[in-house]
This record gives sequence, C-alpha cells and structure tokens, in this order.
Amino acid sequence: MRWTFQPKPDDALVTQLAASLSVNKKIATILVQRGITTFEKAKNFFRPSLTDLHDPYLLKDMDKAVERIEKAISNSENILVFGDYDVDGTTAVSLVYSYLKKYYPNVATYIPDRYEEGYGVSYQGIDFADDNGFTLIIALDCGIKAIDKVAYASSKNIDFIICDHHKPGDEIPDAVAVLNPKRLDCEYPYKELCGCGVGFKLLQALGINKGETIDDLVPFLDLVATAIAADIVPMTGENRVLAYHGLQVINSRPRNGIKALTHQLKKEELTITDVVFIIAPRINAAGRMKHGNHAVELLTEMDFDTAVEVASSIENYNSDRKELDKEITKEALLQIESNNETAAFTTVVFDENWHKGVIGIVASRLTETYYRPTIVFTKSGDKLAASARSVKGFDVYNAIDQCSEFIEQFGGHKYAAGLTILPENYLNFKAKFEEVVKRSITKELLTPEITIDAEIDLVDITPKFYRIIQQMAPFGPQNMRPVFVTSGLRDNGYGKKVGADESHLKLSVFQGTPNIVFGCIGFGLGEKFSLTKNQFDLAYCLDENTWNGKTSIQLQIKDLK
Repeated sequence: MRWTFQPKPDDALVTQLAASLSVNKKIATILVQRGITTFEKAKNFFRPSLTDLHDPYLLKDMDKAVERIEKAISNSENILVFGDYDVDGTTAVSLVYSYLKKYYPNVATYIPDRYEEGYGVSYQGIDFADDNGFTLIIALDCGIKAIDKVAYASSKNIDFIICDHHKPGDEIPDAVAVLNPKRLDCEYPYKELCGCGVGFKLLQALGINKGETIDDLVPFLDLVATAIAADIVPMTGENRVLAYHGLQVINSRPRNGIKALTHQLKKEELTITDVVFIIAPRINAAGRMKHGNHAVELLTEMDFDTAVEVASSIENYNSDRKELDKEITKEALLQIESNNETAAFTTVVFDENWHKGVIGIVASRLTETYYRPTIVFTKSGDKLAASARSVKGFDVYNAIDQCSEFIEQFGGHKYAAGLTILPENYLNFKAKFEEVVKRSITKELLTPEITIDAEIDLVDITPKFYRIIQQMAPFGPQNMRPVFVTSGLRDNGYGKKVGADESHLKLSVFQGTPNIVFGCIGFGLGEKFSLTKNQFDLAYCLDENTWNGKTSIQLQIKDLK
C-alpha cells in the first residue's frame, strides 16, 4: 500500500484556528486540511444546521415540478412514484410517497423488476401507469437518460417529473420538469446530492408552498441519511447536514421499517458505518434477491409488528445474497486465474448463470483482490448485463463511454456503473476496455493508497482528543475518518492472529516506554503478524472497544510497515 501524507497546511492558519477553537495543533491541522479554516466554518462543521440547506427553488425546473404536482392534486389525478430498485431509489420512493400520502390519497409506488425490466424507467412501468389511469409519474434516482421512454409516456398523455443525480447525456428528456443538480444549465450550489436527496428538495419546495417549515420534514431524514450512506456520495455540504440530522432521527425516532431492521442490535447509538453495513445491505437485498417492492413496503409500513415480519423476510434474502456472493466471487477468481489474466490492467469476467442481483458486490470484491477497474457480466434475457467498479482516482464511467460502439445502454458514476451489451460484442468490448484503461491509468492508481491525515504519538491520544475526532462524524467521502501514523512501535508480547481462520491481527502496542499501551485490531491483516517481531510503524483510525463492560480507545489498523 502507498502511504500518502496530506499536504502540510499553512502553519499560521493552523495556529490561529487552534487558538480560536481551544484545540491542539494536531486537531487544527486536520480541520484546515478539510477546508475548515475559521471559527465560523468550524461551528458549521461541528454543528450542522438545517438552516444551512439551500433554497430548493434554486434547482432548475423546481417551480414547474411543484406546479404540476399541485395541479394533479387539485384535479384528483393519480400519481405514480417510480424509482430504482437499489437503496437510493427505494428510500427516495418511500420518502416522496409517504410525504404525499399524508395529505393526498391517489398515490401509488412502482419499482421496476431488476430481472424483467432492468435499470431505470421501463416501458412496462409506463404501460402499468397507462393501464391503471396514472397521468403523472415522479421518477426518482433514474430517468435522466430516458428520452425515448418519456416520449412514449407523453404519447399516452402521461407526464413525467424526473428527480435524478446521475450524469446527464447530451440531451435532456422532454419531461415537465427535470430536477438534477448535475445538469449543465442548473445553477444549484451543491452538486453532490443523491437521488433521495433530490427527492427531499422536492418535498422542501412543496412544503414551502404549503407553509411548512424544515422542522416538519425532519421525520423523513432517516430515509435521506440511509440513502446518502449507501450511495457513497461526498459527506460534505448539504449531504453532511442531512446525514447528521438523519442519524439523529435513526437513533431517536426512526420509522417502523428501520426500527424493525435494527431493534435487535445491542448498540446504543448507530453510526453512518452501521447504516452502510447493517441497514443498507438489507434494504438492497430485497431488490437483489426478490423485488424492490419489499423494501418500499418495509420503509412505508405504519404498523411495527407487520414491519418486523417484512424485515424478517428481508433478513432471509440478505442471507441468501451473502451465500451467492461468496460462491460467485470464488468462481470469478477461478476464471481469472485459469485464463491467466492476473497481469491485465482490467478485470472483465462473464458467466451466464451468475445471479444478476449480486454482480455489483462481486465486482467490488474482485476490485479489492486485484485492485484494478472491474466489470462482471451475466446473461439477462437475450443480452448481457454488467456491473462495473473502479479504483480510487480512476473514472470508470468515462472509460466505458469510450467503448460505446459495443454498448447498448449504460449509466452511472465515476466509480460505479451498469451496462448492457449484445453477447456477440462481449470479446470486442473486453479488448477495447482493456486497451482504454491500459492507455489512461497510471501505475500509482493501480496500487491501493492510504491517505494519512497526521503523524502523532501515542501520548497524544487522550479521551478529549478522541471525543473531538468523533465529533467530526458523520464520516464519508471527502470527510473520511482521520487516519494517523505512529512510528517506532513495539508489540508488548500479547500480539496474535485471531479469528476462525486466523485472518485478523490483534496487538497491544507501546512507543518508547511501555507505560502507555493501546490495544489494536487489524481486520484481514493476520499475514502481517511476522512484521510485529521488531519495531514498526502503524497507520490506523481511532475506535472504541467494549470488553467486559469496560470501554477503551482502540487503534483500528489500516496497514503496518
């Protein structure tokens, strides 16, 4: 792994901030590195306020969207809330549906079937709307490229409002309103909202028109925080405000569906990490293994006992998903080894029997193993469908775009994308993708990197220091949990490999004199145990460990040298 130290900020700026906040220079350094250079910026960072949210009407077409929804309500039209089958899509549908349903009965939801309809707005969904008398579709977390489908809906006198955050193509669909901060002609100040976040801005605008305040929308923020965490969007600006307050809702008064997923956990307070690893995979499992409708059903359920039943089914889907993911990852690794493709610049694998619902997870696992841009294909009807994942710093969306002559359909982000191709184009696509990546990726990007925030000594790690670091949460892209390096450490002799397969590393370390000792855990780092016989340097995050009722600060090892 490459250890890259954050550039040292201006010392005068650090000294000034440390004095104004009454914190030590190590903390001030980390804050300045994150663009927090004044007392006022620090106040906004440590105490994110809902009053810092932007006016929703700054989003292009917001006035048209609100006007069309209000017209639909006054004319007693049927409104269909349509969204993608992943966490961002299902939370967004649950959000808009449950808000509208509070004061208007003629609302229903629609999640496309991952296997029958594929990603995004579908002709089947539009036909369903037509057959059931819906005249307005609100599409969430999808639709920005649905030009033909929006035209098809128009021919059936069905209007579209699109709330999306994916990168637009050259043409914008001819919908009544297209809300997307990434539109080139949209001057909205914050560009990094997730799909559910765009849906929330729509509610904010509808609320303003109804004389509501932002406080009236707080109960919906558990859904928004879940989507922000799951979609791995930057934890900056509005996302940080919404996630911060959404976490408070998750921990104090979550909706029945989220409570049903978490009520058996023995945790006093859930963090964003818990949302990413506990709540999000279960919501996702519904769309992966069965149908995204189950996730919406869970997240909109008003009766807790019923929500517990739905959560129990979803738990089963999640267990099945884990088994499949393990099995397919094994098969994919075998395919790469037997085809002797370990030296390539990309990983592209295909098996017609792989489950479409887990290929995205498998792509992530393969990226972790070989650390290079990865695409996993499976059969979907008479075409091949794939999920792509990338490495830090490399734009896989852009690389796929350069192979467009072999692609039927694709969409996504810099680090994750989905695509469809014809079977006869598979080998050509694979060769072209390898060629594009080989030409544009650097050697550095093919080596995993740890970004180090600061070098500290063990003596610096006090309860107050830890408390301030914790207050920098919620953590996420562009506001990651700080990583520290401490040099010249020794293990006090109690270090060992742990876990059923001894894949993890447990140490007790000291620096210089052995009077300050910290416990450490390194997940998946068991093979580095031999390096702890002599002096070593450690890259780690700070965490807490509770054992026998006693809680202590623990170092969570990222790497050691």
